[in-house]
Amino acid sequence: MNIFSLYITTVLIWGSTWLAIKYQLGIVAPEVSIAYRFALAAVILLVFCIATGRNMRFSRRDHGAMAAQGLFLFSANYYVFYLATYDLTTGLIAVAFSLIVVTNILFGAIFLKSPIRPRVVMGAMFGISGLVAVFWPEIRAFDLANDGTVGLLLSLLGTVLASLGNMMSAANQRRGLPVVQTNAYGMAYGALIMFVFAVASGQPFNIDTSALYIGSLVYLALFGSVLAFGCYLTMLGQIGADRAAYATVLFPVVALALSMVFEDYQWSANALAGMVLVLAGNVMVLSRRKKQPAVEAHAAKT
Repeated sequence: MNIFSLYITTVLIWGSTWLAIKYQLGIVAPEVSIAYRFALAAVILLVFCIATGRNMRFSRRDHGAMAAQGLFLFSANYYVFYLATYDLTTGLIAVAFSLIVVTNILFGAIFLKSPIRPRVVMGAMFGISGLVAVFWPEIRAFDLANDGTVGLLLSLLGTVLASLGNMMSAANQRRGLPVVQTNAYGMAYGALIMFVFAVASGQPFNIDTSALYIGSLVYLALFGSVLAFGCYLTMLGQIGADRAAYATVLFPVVALALSMVFEDYQWSANALAGMVLVLAGNVMVLSRRKKQPAVEAHAAKT
């Protein structure tokens, strides 16, 4: 797949997972649902890897790197975001998570020695400003004196954890670790971490047999985890963490479109203006000058 296809696939799928995650909350504890999701995703990927004859033997050091990626990208960050949903609307969480564009730029410069491109920074600022406009009603209603403060802090923590997971994935790709196998093992480690955490916290391994829960679980595992993460992390290795992360600025707009259908969301003037800013920033981030240096990040090997 080319960069455009990878980008569009990531945006559309992750834009729809907000609605699917909503159907996961309720009877089953968040850590248990996350464990189910990534266990199922890991099984799908591992079977795929074996069926296609991919190399599944890696060193202990490689497995340590995959486990670290699983901790930050496939377990801990999701658990923190699930907790945040008890105190914040999904609009505010989306605004907080869009800051991963900024954290990826900063962490990429610190850990991967990636240059900070002015065009990317400017585009990210346009996108974040647009999201603030889109979610202005939620922001205006936010009161720092209530429990929402905790939710906001959790959202920011989840964003930092996800960004660190992005850095680990980019570093793993630079070391030559293939995206598909790394995701398979990483998701397995992430599921194991959540299973252990659920046992330690005394959560029952129950299941919600409703069609909404089962359907959303399968969608999140197959599309939200296997396909979307594969596309996103491949793109991350090819164009860098800063530019790849801009997909996380655009997918809340997809989530809003779905809310119009399923949650009766009504567009306001602020929301429309914000969407224009997001799209303008998107063009700015993805565009390149005519003369470009060689791509710094190695392409993912699968």
